[in-house]
Amino acid sequence: MVSELVKPILRHSPPYLPVPTRVSPPLPEHPGKRVFDFVVALLSVVFLFSWLGVLIGLLIRLTSSGPILFIQTRTGWGGQPFRCFKFRTMYHDAPGGSFRQTLRNDDRVTPLGRFLRRTNLDELPQILNVLLGEMSIVGPRPHPIPLDAQYWETLPTYPQRYRARPGLTGLAQIRGCRGAVQTTHTMQQRLRYDLFYIKRSSLHFDFYICLQTLLAMFRGNSDAF
Repeated sequence: MVSELVKPILRHSPPYLPVPTRVSPPLPEHPGKRVFDFVVALLSVVFLFSWLGVLIGLLIRLTSSGPILFIQTRTGWGGQPFRCFKFRTMYHDAPGGSFRQTLRNDDRVTPLGRFLRRTNLDELPQILNVLLGEMSIVGPRPHPIPLDAQYWETLPTYPQRYRARPGLTGLAQIRGCRGAVQTTHTMQQRLRYDLFYIKRSSLHFDFYICLQTLLAMFRGNSDAF
């Protein structure tokens, strides 16, 4: 049923891009984690996305031309590519191709898009990715493929982050690692948190990260622009 829901979206999305393939085998997940992901995502669709997602989509259509969703190919579990859904936060005719990191006061971002980014509501459609099994509620954030290519060779442990299913939120995000990645040091910091989460992953840890994420959403994200 879920796959039928998103087929029209996938039909109009861009083709996959080549991705690096040197990834260690995916780590097995605790059976309860997938159950937790599915239940939380399903409840989010019923009680949150069903009205808030519709409202945001309507506001996007009213305030700027172009599609409601922005769909970008990202690297997933075991190095497999998948199409990641986000609410569109930039003008449809904005320059920069399929990937260009957003900078502070970036004139490609719409006024509504700035609010969505600051509150992380632009990530809400990724609930569909969770239902499809492409993402988890908690895990290392999936990066755009050009960003992967940049750090794949320079950081030896970078491919290890894809041994876990990518998440809507993660330990790195609640520790302040948000926004554009402009230096190797910044990526190393994120990577340390990602690998620590993978090593210590548990349902208890996931609950803690979810709670901290909700608190961060109410505070707003000063690094998102």
